[in-house]
Amino acid sequence: MPALIAGALLLLVTACGGGDGSSSNAKAGGASAAEDTKASEAVVTVVPADNAKDVATNGALKISADKGKLTAVAVADSKGNAVAGKISADGLGWIPDQHLASATQYKVHAVAKDTKGRESAKDTTFTTLVPKNTFIGQYVPEDGSTVGVGMPVSINFNRGITNPEAVEKAIAVTAEPSVPVEGHWFGNDRLDFRPEKYWAPGTKVTVKLNLDGVEGRPGVYGKQTRTLHFTIGRSQVSTVDASAHTMRVERDGQLLRTIPISAGAPANTTYNGQMVISEKFEVTRMNGATVGFGGEYDIKDVPHAMRLSSSGTFIHGNYWGDPSVFGSVNTSHGCVGMRDARGAGDPSKPAAWFYDNSLVGDVVVVKNSKDKVIQPDNGLNGWNLSWSEWTK
Repeated sequence: MPALIAGALLLLVTACGGGDGSSSNAKAGGASAAEDTKASEAVVTVVPADNAKDVATNGALKISADKGKLTAVAVADSKGNAVAGKISADGLGWIPDQHLASATQYKVHAVAKDTKGRESAKDTTFTTLVPKNTFIGQYVPEDGSTVGVGMPVSINFNRGITNPEAVEKAIAVTAEPSVPVEGHWFGNDRLDFRPEKYWAPGTKVTVKLNLDGVEGRPGVYGKQTRTLHFTIGRSQVSTVDASAHTMRVERDGQLLRTIPISAGAPANTTYNGQMVISEKFEVTRMNGATVGFGGEYDIKDVPHAMRLSSSGTFIHGNYWGDPSVFGSVNTSHGCVGMRDARGAGDPSKPAAWFYDNSLVGDVVVVKNSKDKVIQPDNGLNGWNLSWSEWTK
């Protein structure tokens, strides 16, 4: 019993008092624990303020850190769509890569660390403005279509654009296999995209319109968000020689057929240059009054008509002309005519064959006409600009 009591007393003394080293370690441990639980010195600031309304879609969202560095930033709309952005190299700020959508609620979660690794977070919500005035872009080609190698992406805006850089930045045109694609403005309401040379056959093209929230002109905002896809078909380039009265149709570099034609008469010559088929009509009406020719003609059933310009240049079938003119003389008001049957019902006629073997986006080149080269914005004919002119 005396021995047990002595041992217990010794254990009690060791546990309560201990030596100098044990006392020092305990104090150090207590100090570290206190330090770890101290609040972070980092301060996260989000502009606009929490619950802000009517926030601008561009330039308003900014996230910063003071007495620390940002380590994580997440911004998303109410549907969970993330807003891309980058933390600056010094860790002190974050801004979005692009504009925000209009009339949309966003949530922000940002985290920063101070010099001792302690985290500070901030969560806010804000809502962007509801625009009073908007614009849209009408585009070609159609989603899911297969088109010829000359087809550009052409977007016509219903309001004149005074901030073209912002609008162009919000549109991405990419190709697979990859090729550089650049935009070119015609005036302030049309933006076309094309590669340097005709598309390669089989190319898959993707167009992303991220116009919702873009301020295209003061107080006027885009309202489109859409992704389109189209495919480039085989390569077909047809060359009209207005002097020889012929058209050579080449597919993938091989001659398919040479067709006798009749181009514009001396008083109404056909434009020279590279033209793209933009529309196809099995039968259509052509009235000279709509293109400045008064009452010179009004043909209600022109067969196999394919548009080459906005100003009224077509390549089409002709049943009313004497068959002898095709391949020998130019007699039209500026169009390119081929022999055809009334009603577009005879597939053996040259115009029917060409119509059936053509796609929107195919190229028709006119040469040796006593006229100027067609303006690049007259139809889908931007190929008449050199690459340096297109990209400047």
